[in-house]
Amino acid sequence: MPRQNPREIAARLLREWERGPETADTLLAGALPHLPPRDRGLCQELMLGVIRHRAALDWLIDQKTNGRRQQALAQILLRLGLYQIFWLDRIPGHAAVNETVSLARRHDLGPQAGFLNAVLRNCLREMDDWRARLDDLRRERPAIGHSHPQWLVQRWQDRWPDYDKLLEWNNTPAPVYARRNPLRATAPELEAQWKNEGATFEPVKRDWLGSHEIYHLQSDGSPAALESFAEGKFYVQDPSTLASVYELNPQAGENILDLCAAPGGKSTAIAERMNNEGSVLAIDLDEARLGRLRENIARLGHTCIEPKPLHAIDLKNAGPFDRILVDAPCSNTGVMRRRVDVRWRLHARELAVLARTQLDLLQRAARLLPVDGTLVYSTCSLEHEENEAVVEKFLQKRRDFEQEIARTITPMADGVDGAFVACLRRVELSATAPEPAAC
Repeated sequence: MPRQNPREIAARLLREWERGPETADTLLAGALPHLPPRDRGLCQELMLGVIRHRAALDWLIDQKTNGRRQQALAQILLRLGLYQIFWLDRIPGHAAVNETVSLARRHDLGPQAGFLNAVLRNCLREMDDWRARLDDLRRERPAIGHSHPQWLVQRWQDRWPDYDKLLEWNNTPAPVYARRNPLRATAPELEAQWKNEGATFEPVKRDWLGSHEIYHLQSDGSPAALESFAEGKFYVQDPSTLASVYELNPQAGENILDLCAAPGGKSTAIAERMNNEGSVLAIDLDEARLGRLRENIARLGHTCIEPKPLHAIDLKNAGPFDRILVDAPCSNTGVMRRRVDVRWRLHARELAVLARTQLDLLQRAARLLPVDGTLVYSTCSLEHEENEAVVEKFLQKRRDFEQEIARTITPMADGVDGAFVACLRRVELSATAPEPAAC
């Protein structure tokens, strides 16, 4: 069987993505290891880029075909060709056309191959005009021009004057950030090894990060291919995710509960801030994700973390806990740059459903915390219903908790993924105060 090129793999994955429940990340994780290293980057770029810009690409196709409906594969190939022409400057336009037409012929689209060739070559000849029209589209019809669902664009437009920067952010490939594991390497040691491995790096500074804790990391291939990664000297993680760990403020020797722990970014960061001294009970519902958590723990060498499936442990008898982190499942609207297909799978009605689940998790965690204990609630959502509103409802039910701090991190203001963090503390109720509402 002839070797498939990265464009062909991308076309196949896009068809699978359109048909089924698998996420783009899941499909890529299954396909990329079977490709030569030189082809992986292009395959990933093509698939994620087409998903990111799907609405704008379909608008282009409609303009060039008078809105005529295309066969599923023909539509995907047109998207691939147009994405390369208008968004991938490093690929010559004629190469994008030729490769797309060749794919059409290889997949028995014979009569349509000439049609695809004509559409793509016409766009290539009129590229400057179409680029100008795309710029106008982003200003006048941002949901189509920036390829986001209209309901979500309207929400953000009503909330932020600079919402367009968020739309642009979501369509920008995400950089790689690495969290140094202080149990395995000092900053000078890790930086020296990265230099020897041919990687470039720059420390990231934010008010919730420690010195030389997070780096912007660049390497020729995947960071997971570096020897320093295999040796457990760093973990790939966006800076925004550490804001919750900063507010949790774990101390050596404490008993910590991470209620939604997999795949382990926050659990392992907690263990590092505790100098691997104490106990971190890392709970999750998903067995597959728990497997990844165990792999990360083993690679990083964190012996104080105990990963457990929720059904296998009696939480009431596992405490008392000094601090609890509830990093709740959410809409992921703060990380759409990384989870590119979320925008097309999320519906407005899901926010209320998610908020009920989030409040339930927060209430369950509250039962396990003694007086003066710290409860941190976090999401990677930008939506009020999942963030401030959940905390407000919780505090109305639990008069024995006080909010110490709450913050929303946004790409526009902070230059990292979006996140929400609230730090709550359990307090002693006075004798005349009403009992906490039943949860």
